[in-house]
Amino acid sequence: MTLPVTRVAPPSPSGIEDWYPGADLLDSYAVTLPPGASDDVGALATALFSALPLWTRGLLRLRDEIMRPLGVKTTAEIAKAGPVDGRGRVAFFPVIARSPSEIILGEDDRHLDFRASVLIQADGDAGSRRLVVTTAVRCHNLLGRVYLSVIAPFHVLIVRSNLGRLTF
Repeated sequence: MTLPVTRVAPPSPSGIEDWYPGADLLDSYAVTLPPGASDDVGALATALFSALPLWTRGLLRLRDEIMRPLGVKTTAEIAKAGPVDGRGRVAFFPVIARSPSEIILGEDDRHLDFRASVLIQADGDAGSRRLVVTTAVRCHNLLGRVYLSVIAPFHVLIVRSNLGRLTF
């Protein structure tokens, strides 16, 4: 079963709220968490970014092959770099910060920096919650802007697909 995914306004409060102004890419997508779904944001983030479908893994391999000669970190290089200050990682993404309701992933590179927030948020309805994934990207140069313009449609497709295929 595929969950309905909705584009939403970037949430406030969020640990990446200071990234919203001036972001070259800023988007947020959400799914309503069913009753009984985990309250463990780390487990939800892991479910979201691990065990990626074959087509997503293929896109990441293609990205790595194209970007490696340009001096951009590959997914393997990001993963090998180790956790930031011992905070761990989710898939190959370093964990920048975490709280009981939010985990922030990110990486800085010479072409761009990004942050991704996975946030459990009250949905306004009595007792309902939603899982919101927000991505903020800041480009440093022409390479970053070109890269972002090429990958942005795939980013949206991947985030929406990953949220929609979550199982609880």
